[in-house]
Amino acid sequence: MKQVISAILFLTFVITLIVVVFTFQQVDREQKSLAADIQKRSDETAHRINDNLKPYMFNTYYSTYLQTLVDKYTNSERLLGVAVYDNKDNLLALSTGFSTEFAKTETLPANIMDADKASGDFSSLDNNSVYDYAIPLHDNKGAVVGSLMIVQNAGYINDRIFDIWKNNLLRLLVQSIAISLAVLFIIYWFISKPIKALAESIKNARNGNIPKGKIANHIFFEPLINEFTSISKSLQEARNIATQEARLRLEKLDSPWTAERLKEFTKDLLKGKNIFVVSNREPYMHIKQGNKISYIQPASGMVTALEPIMRSCGGMWIAHGSGDADKLTVNSHDKIKVPPDDPKYTLKRVWLTKEEEKGYYNGFCNEGLWPLCHTAHTRPVFRKEDWYQYEKVNGKFAQTLLKEIKDVRKPIILIQDFHFALLPKMIKNSRPDAIIGIFWHIPWPNAESFQICPWRREILEGMLGADLLGFHTQLHCNNFIDTVSHELEALVDLELFAVQKEGHVSFIKPFPISIPFLEQEKESTEQVEKNKKEVFEELGIKTKYMGLGVDRLDYTKGLLERLHAVEYFLQTYPAYRKNFTFVQISAPSRTTVPQYAKFAEEVEKEIERINATFRTRDWKPIVFLKKHHTHEQLYKYYKAADFCAVTSLHDGMNLVAKEFIMARSDEKGVLLLSQFAGASRELKDAIIVNPYNIEQTAESFKTALTMMQAEQTKRMKRMREIVQNYNVYRWSAELLKTLMALEN
Repeated sequence: MKQVISAILFLTFVITLIVVVFTFQQVDREQKSLAADIQKRSDETAHRINDNLKPYMFNTYYSTYLQTLVDKYTNSERLLGVAVYDNKDNLLALSTGFSTEFAKTETLPANIMDADKASGDFSSLDNNSVYDYAIPLHDNKGAVVGSLMIVQNAGYINDRIFDIWKNNLLRLLVQSIAISLAVLFIIYWFISKPIKALAESIKNARNGNIPKGKIANHIFFEPLINEFTSISKSLQEARNIATQEARLRLEKLDSPWTAERLKEFTKDLLKGKNIFVVSNREPYMHIKQGNKISYIQPASGMVTALEPIMRSCGGMWIAHGSGDADKLTVNSHDKIKVPPDDPKYTLKRVWLTKEEEKGYYNGFCNEGLWPLCHTAHTRPVFRKEDWYQYEKVNGKFAQTLLKEIKDVRKPIILIQDFHFALLPKMIKNSRPDAIIGIFWHIPWPNAESFQICPWRREILEGMLGADLLGFHTQLHCNNFIDTVSHELEALVDLELFAVQKEGHVSFIKPFPISIPFLEQEKESTEQVEKNKKEVFEELGIKTKYMGLGVDRLDYTKGLLERLHAVEYFLQTYPAYRKNFTFVQISAPSRTTVPQYAKFAEEVEKEIERINATFRTRDWKPIVFLKKHHTHEQLYKYYKAADFCAVTSLHDGMNLVAKEFIMARSDEKGVLLLSQFAGASRELKDAIIVNPYNIEQTAESFKTALTMMQAEQTKRMKRMREIVQNYNVYRWSAELLKTLMALEN
């Protein structure tokens, strides 16, 4: 719409410019014509008066008749006054009622007597435009004996000029409106409508609904339509081939998992059944941007992992509606089809009050369970009022879910993360036939640590309402089994890794989460260097080597320890000063939680201190980018970095490590990975570090920057194979396959 308005405004500007130029020309011609006309009439009137004045002009006896004659002529149209002067510029006669002051101060009569030539000019009288015209008077011998001046009303000339401008501008307004309407009609009928039809056809083709024959017929878009028709046929053929290949791969475990293969797999596995996903974070958030509503996909490993499942098999995703425009986009049942540009499943939003959000999310989840499970030496805070809100919100989600599955036989439910530990049991109690899985996206601590939680038994019993409990690593599974053994009266089967309580069996399995690995064309050295140069220019840095960190501003990510490692590295290896810059990208996180706000301040202070210690006029050791970046924006930094440091103090998996590996299609770069991140169990070719050991981490910087390219390539190739083979599509398939195998 902005482009249409811009086009109309530009066209209106051009038309206005043309009208103004032509109006100026018309006004100029009209002014010259009217000026010539008033001059001609003034000359004729002056000479006619002169002929009648001669017999009486210099005879004192006839002075009364002279005045009468002057008054007689002032009764004519547009003639305001007549004045007669002798050759000494004395006023002999003046029209009655005319301005004496004007007649005495006017210099024109004297000037024309000196020049002995008639002349006229425009002037102003009582703020009105007038035309003064004077002729010299001669005696019988031809000598100048006086002058005659007449004053005519010239206001009609200004009125005429005003009328021209008014009429032309009025016509301009009418023309602009007519042209704007015509442009809108043309754009809608001849451009917008055909483009919408073409876009709809392209969207249908992308979704697999290839139109038969030609999609449309329009003279302006004929070449484009012909090309699209050909592409549609080719796309249909490619889809058919891909579907056939995906079906053939279903039984071949060693073949790569793709979105198409997952789609075919879920079709065969679920046989038309939908999945119900429950999470705190929604996959799409609607936000206000001025007068417009747009949407974003929150940065989340959980969203990245579950989106392929929902796109493949459809169903419903139930989540907390946290966007400031979320309520404006749902229907009367608080639902919306997503993704917005290619709907595949339904998003059901649940609304929380400020009190609920504060107690359940900020309080119990982020000040209690989060630090408890991550054991990152931040003291968990447990409050009775937060626990009350946690129970209340879990109950609210349970009621919402039960309402949606009331007519569904054996519903398949995937519950996500520590926000809904009580939900599995709530659902199982009401719907024993439901097939329930819960995936715990963060670490599970050892049994002794978990004893800190005052409501540990309620949490464990709630989770054991699920048929399948998934964790990232076997260690987390072991810790959970140990915790259950310590806290509950239940039968633990270490061979099957299952817990039986009150006749219900829950299986505990590791499912290391991953990313949708996108194969990219291998980049040349020249392309890599060009990208690196562009990144350096964008950041305004002059350096040779670049280290990279990508983390939320979270105390579990080891940011302060990493910054101290940068400081120690530059102290130990001064040759890298001015030649090495560490770029830390951190999106603000949970800013309403006091621990996070305080931690963010500490990080910024440390960066300022270290930069102040080492910086020079045109170099500083640390560049801090405190804002959210899309995956596309991050990839250019991944590709430019000599190494990426993932030094979490404790992490369930950490997908940044896998994203860095996927981005390095040049098979260069080094990954530094914390031994406390779940990804370290898979990515053995990374440089594994203890993030608490500042000296070791700093030494790993030196190792990464001096590693031979052949060694980098060997390590990166092996890690890329791991991430590619065990991608998010395979993770989704294994999780679903294991869950469905539990169906009675």
